[in-house]
Amino acid sequence: AESLYNAMKGIGSDKEAILDLVTSRSNTQRQEVIAAYKCSFGKDLIEDLKYELTGKFERLIVSLMRTSAYHDAKEIHDAVKGVGTNERCLIEIMASRNNRQMNEMVAAYKDAYGIDIEEDITTDTSGHFKKMLVVLLQVNFGCLKHFYTSFSFIHHLILCILTSQWGTDEAKFIMILGNRSVTHLCMVFDAFEKIAEMSIEDSIKHELSGDFERLMLAVVQCIRSVPMFFAKRLYKSMKGLGTADNSLIRIMISRSEIDMLDIRECFRLLYEKSLYNMIKDDTSGDYKRTLLNLCGGDDDLAGEFFPEAAQIAYKMWEISAMTKVQLRPTIRPAPSVDPAADAQALRKAMKGFGTDEDAIIDIVAQRSNAQRQEIRQAFKSLLGRDLMKDLKSELSKNLERLVIGLMLNPAEFDAKMMRKAIEGAGTDEHALIEILVTRSNEEILAMNAAYKDAYKKSLEEAIHSDTSGLFCRILVSLVQGAREEGPADEERAIADAQVTQSCNADSDDMEMKFMSVLCTRSFPHLRKVFQEFVRYSNKDIEQIIKKEMSGDVKNAFYAIVRSVKNQPSYFADRLYKAMKGLGTDDRALIRIMVSRSEVDLFNIRKEFKETHDVSLHEFIQTSGDYRKTLLMLCGGED
Repeated sequence: AESLYNAMKGIGSDKEAILDLVTSRSNTQRQEVIAAYKCSFGKDLIEDLKYELTGKFERLIVSLMRTSAYHDAKEIHDAVKGVGTNERCLIEIMASRNNRQMNEMVAAYKDAYGIDIEEDITTDTSGHFKKMLVVLLQVNFGCLKHFYTSFSFIHHLILCILTSQWGTDEAKFIMILGNRSVTHLCMVFDAFEKIAEMSIEDSIKHELSGDFERLMLAVVQCIRSVPMFFAKRLYKSMKGLGTADNSLIRIMISRSEIDMLDIRECFRLLYEKSLYNMIKDDTSGDYKRTLLNLCGGDDDLAGEFFPEAAQIAYKMWEISAMTKVQLRPTIRPAPSVDPAADAQALRKAMKGFGTDEDAIIDIVAQRSNAQRQEIRQAFKSLLGRDLMKDLKSELSKNLERLVIGLMLNPAEFDAKMMRKAIEGAGTDEHALIEILVTRSNEEILAMNAAYKDAYKKSLEEAIHSDTSGLFCRILVSLVQGAREEGPADEERAIADAQVTQSCNADSDDMEMKFMSVLCTRSFPHLRKVFQEFVRYSNKDIEQIIKKEMSGDVKNAFYAIVRSVKNQPSYFADRLYKAMKGLGTDDRALIRIMVSRSEVDLFNIRKEFKETHDVSLHEFIQTSGDYRKTLLMLCGGED
C-alpha cells in the first residue's frame, strides 16, 4: 500500500512501479492491499488509481483490483446497460463460469446494483437467447442431481436432438445443454458423433443462427475445453485491424489465476504463434507490459506441449477423424430450366447497343455448372455462335473473369487457373498448392486431361518448367492424382507417425519423409497419423512444419495438414487473406468462390464467420456487378 501511495504522490505517477506491484500479487492479496491503503492513508485506492492513470492501462489496472465476482458483475452490467447490448460479453461470461463463480457473481451484482442480474438480462435480451441465458444463470452445468451416466439415457437424449424440428424445438437443446453436467455432456457429444456422423457443433451451425447459435456453440466449446474456448476468444480480440481491448482485458484478468498456462498452450496449438508474441505485436506501452506480465511467458521459446495441451491436441484429431462433415453448396440446380430459353435470353442481353449485365448475372449465377454447359451447347446449336466469345467481348475486367469462370466446366476452370498460376512473370505458388492439395484424384485427372487439350502440353511438364527442387517434386507427386483412398490403417498410421517424428530437423531426409507420407496417404489415414504424431512426439505436426521448414515446401505441407484437419476452414482463411488489407487478390477470390460454390461454400461461410467474427457476405467489399455476382454465389448473410 505504501509503495502504491509513493508511486502516485506528487506530480505524475510511477506507472512501472504500479504495474509491477499489481501484477505480482494475487487477487486475494490485492484486496488486502486495498484495505491496508484505506487504513494507512484514509483514501480509496481504486479512486486514486482512476485519477492517476488513463485509457486502457487504467481500465486494466482498476479491473485487476476488483474481486473476480465484482469484475464479472460489472462486465455484465456494462453489457446490458446503455445503448445496445454486448451479446458477445454475455455469451463469454455465461458460458464459461462454473457454479461457484456464477453464484458469487449473482450476489455481487445484487450488492453493487441493487437489482437481480436475471431481471436486467431478461429486460435486455429476447427469444431463445434469453431463455438459455436464464437457464445458465440457474445451474451452469454440473449440479449432481443432473449427472446421469446411464447409456440408455444418453441414447434417449441423442434421439431427442436428432428428432428435433429446428425452429420449434430449440427448447430440447436448451434443456439438455443447460441442465446436464460437463462429464455427462462430453459422453453425449461423443455418442452423438458416432450416431449422427457429424459433430454437435456442425448440427448447431447448420440449424441455428445469430446470438442463440453463438451462445450454444460457446456452451459446447466450454464443455469440451474452456482453455480452447478462451484461446479462440483471445485470438479474435487481436487479429486484423484494431484490438477488442475490452475482451482482451476481461479474459486476461479472469483467467490469469485459473488456467492461463493451458490457454497459452491451446493458443499456440491453434495459431502456431504464442499468445505472448501476439500481445507484444498488437499492444503498446504500459498496457502491453501489464498484459505480458499476466500472460507470464513466451511459449515460442518452448518446443513441447504441456501434458494438458497434448491431450487436447490428441482429442482434436480424434474428433476430426470421427466427424463426418456434411458438405453443403450454395449453388444448386435451378428447377424447371429451359437451356434454349436461357440461351436466347443471354443473346438478347448482349445484342445491340450496350449489355444487360443484370440479365446475364441472373442466369449464370443461378444455374448449376451442368446447366451452364447445356446453355453453352444450346447457344451454339440455336444461334451458331460461341457463348464464351460473346461474353468475353461484352463484359470486362473482374466481372468477365468471374462469369467466364462460371461457364467453364470444373476441369477446364482448374486447368485455366493452373495455367494462370504458371504463365508469365512469376509463379503463383499459393494457387498451385491450393488446387492440387484440395482436389480429389478424379478431379486432378480430369484437370490434367483438360490442360493437355487446351494447352497442348502436360500439366506435369508445365510444373517442371516453372518450379524446382523439392517443391517441384511435391507438386509432381500431387498432380499424379494417385493419393491413396479409403479409411485409416491404424498400424501403418503408427508407423508413419514414428517415421515423421523421428526425423532429424537438420538432416536432408526430413522433408522427403514428410513428402512420402503427406502426399500419398488418404486424408482419413493422415488424420490418424497426425493424432499418433502427438502421442509419440508431444508436439503438433503443424508446429513442426512451421518451425522446421520454410518457403513453398512449408506452405505445401501446411496446406495439406490444414485440409486434412478442416478443409472448409482452410478455404475460409484463404478467402480472408485474399480480401484483407489494401487491395484484393481477385484471382484467388474468383477461384475459390467459383470452385467451391457447388461443393462446400456454405460450410466455408460458417467457418469464416466463426473464425473472423464477420460474415463472408459482409466481408466481400468489391463493387458493382462483380460484387453482385460474388454475393449471389455466396448465397446469403450469416
